[in-house]
Amino acid sequence: MSVDFGQLRRNEHLPSRIAAQIAREITDGRILPGGKLPTEHFLASSFGVSRSVVREAIAQLRNEGLVETRQGVGAFATEIKARQSIRIEQSDLHDRATFRDLFQLRMPLEIEAAGLAAIHHVEADLAKLDTALAAMTGTDKWTDQGIVADLAFHRVIAAATGNEYFALFVGFIAERISLAISAARATAVLEEIVELTIAEHVAVRDAVASRNPQSARDAMRQHLLGAASRLDLPFEAS
Repeated sequence: MSVDFGQLRRNEHLPSRIAAQIAREITDGRILPGGKLPTEHFLASSFGVSRSVVREAIAQLRNEGLVETRQGVGAFATEIKARQSIRIEQSDLHDRATFRDLFQLRMPLEIEAAGLAAIHHVEADLAKLDTALAAMTGTDKWTDQGIVADLAFHRVIAAATGNEYFALFVGFIAERISLAISAARATAVLEEIVELTIAEHVAVRDAVASRNPQSARDAMRQHLLGAASRLDLPFEAS
């Protein structure tokens, strides 16, 4: 395969950067519609990152409709007619007003997703939430692996609603918001960010596990308001 990927600088948000490079290969026609993407092992080696970071990048591309994954086979570029028309370039979110608008859209979606997850989740969903929490808790100084785990947590909540559109839209928006985590690290004491973020996620997990939809919504609302506050975004509790 003639696709040539370069290694990334460590201060970049790796999953988004990897997804952008692969997306260019697809849109420029170097990976043809229906064509199989390189393996996770190949991509991880080419970019100089872990396979979990590659999986996060592939998940972003799947949410954008640029790739589809087939269990046990791999990831493939979607046919052009099947691709989604909605795209949000990460560079657009450098504008603070645009970033705030997207975060505002995220809030009602994820709050309601938490309520539905409290009703519809199965034990396997709780196990996945616990796995994500363990990865977040065990992350040294909240590296990119911590960001991957944070996003995985929110995707599990969305999937646990039993509504595939929540999984689609929450995954799409959460991926764009992911740089908020990096931004929060830069504007506050790191240990405080980690402690607060994990505590908020634990509260969401426990509320979902209790099968109390209102408690789950409240916990997710408090988490998102906390995240917004750490980013100095002006939102009010409702």
